[in-house]
Amino acid sequence: MIHREGYSLITVSFVILAGLSGIVCYLGAPMWLQGFVYLLSFVVWGLIVQFFRNPKRTTPKNEKHIIAPADGKVVVIEEVEESEYFKDKRIQVSIFMSPLNVHLNRYPVAGSVEYVKYHPGLYLVAWHPKSSTENERTTVVVKTAAGQQVLFRQIAGALARRIKYYCKPGDKAEQGGEMGFIKFGSRVDVFLPLGTKIHAQLNEVVRGGESIIAEFTQ
Repeated sequence: MIHREGYSLITVSFVILAGLSGIVCYLGAPMWLQGFVYLLSFVVWGLIVQFFRNPKRTTPKNEKHIIAPADGKVVVIEEVEESEYFKDKRIQVSIFMSPLNVHLNRYPVAGSVEYVKYHPGLYLVAWHPKSSTENERTTVVVKTAAGQQVLFRQIAGALARRIKYYCKPGDKAEQGGEMGFIKFGSRVDVFLPLGTKIHAQLNEVVRGGESIIAEFTQ
């Protein structure tokens, strides 16, 4: 299944690559060169298609669980000062998405959307320490029925140049439901209350909408 964010790019890239292959054939290039261009075009188009894949996921819904908002590798687990919304200490869990990962972002908890803020910014590599505060990013806060607030932040990387988010304050968030999409390599940070039990481990590969990365203890 292909995500709607990829429809136009997949179509345009197909037309361009097919046209390039047609020109090479029309110009009577050697067979080995034609074969190379055909193969390269197929591989490039295949990579673009797989980037926008939208696999079906079954979310283990639980009001105490925090679900991974994205596919990728856990690169940060630490206590930090969250300066944008909470302005106090939180536990940060960061997931890095390579260009080969699914780039659909999902709500880690169910509840109501309390805050949404888009920030233009730089395009530092997604694992850079300052990318969380200086890169192009979108911050979203969801308040659960139990009153817990979870902040998660979409962060553009060196390749990602377009962040999409589908929510606004007052919206209902469904755990595991679509929240947004980031095109190409990027990262998602999750900020949790102190005392939250963390299940994820550094360098663990998680699946958005399925992997349980943490659990509320209250």
